[in-house]
Amino acid sequence: MNSDNKLRGEESMGIGKVAVIGSGIMGHGISQVVATAGINVALNDISDQVLEKAKSHIAASLDRGIQRGKLTEEDKKSILGRISYTTDIAQAVKDADLVVEAAPENLELKHSIFRKLDQYCKPEAILASNTSQYSITELASVVANPSRVIGMHWFNPPVAMKLIEIIRGLETSDAVLNEIETFSAAVGKETVVCKDSQGFISTRVLVAMRLECYRLVEEGIATPEDIDKTLRLAFGHPMGQFELADFSGLDIEPAACEALTKTFGDRFRAPQILLHRVKAGKLGRKSGEGWYKYDK
Repeated sequence: MNSDNKLRGEESMGIGKVAVIGSGIMGHGISQVVATAGINVALNDISDQVLEKAKSHIAASLDRGIQRGKLTEEDKKSILGRISYTTDIAQAVKDADLVVEAAPENLELKHSIFRKLDQYCKPEAILASNTSQYSITELASVVANPSRVIGMHWFNPPVAMKLIEIIRGLETSDAVLNEIETFSAAVGKETVVCKDSQGFISTRVLVAMRLECYRLVEEGIATPEDIDKTLRLAFGHPMGQFELADFSGLDIEPAACEALTKTFGDRFRAPQILLHRVKAGKLGRKSGEGWYKYDK
């Protein structure tokens, strides 16, 4: 069976090696989840410095697991042993059955990465994007065989969040969809599947909710503290929307709002109260202040 038929047919390909492109909070978290499930991972980024930072984050996360009694020192050693690090994207994706692109939300950057993946990956490898906002069909347009491209949207932090949102592009094959559903279950995640529509399920719902919270503050109706308290205690949310925004970073929100506004209109337009904070460098936990203040 040739590679194209294998991708389009019902035969299971099996995923024995994964490559993750981008070692930020999502990339290194995804790598940890995959390695914990017993699968070898190659983590790629543009410099040794950022890869070392990712490596230290993974080690610290595993140490927290040991402290909570969920892991042993031997577990940590085994998990770390399954993760390799390289700045060479060709080396990272060599022999990978699945490649997860986890780069920043920049369409030009993602297109550049997918062109490289098309060049360096084996023909039957599945190419997945962790994007929360860009069209999977559009990302797939730069590869020779778009049937092997799929959206695989993880949530922050990947180690703790139980869901993967799978987005099927216009030409994504049944075999690729089935394989990603099987793989997601193998690494301990639940899945939902949606069509390739702007914002998918999660971003569209999340942004709508968050903007309404922002408007409550902008209109002087309530404080961030009281809105977050309402969401936690009345609706059972583990974090309020202002807490979650600070955790994720306020700087990623204007672009998400802009993309949704182009498709769905002004109801998704970013409010000035958000834009002013971003311009002032109040980006959340990473800057020491967002909606709340933090000790650096």
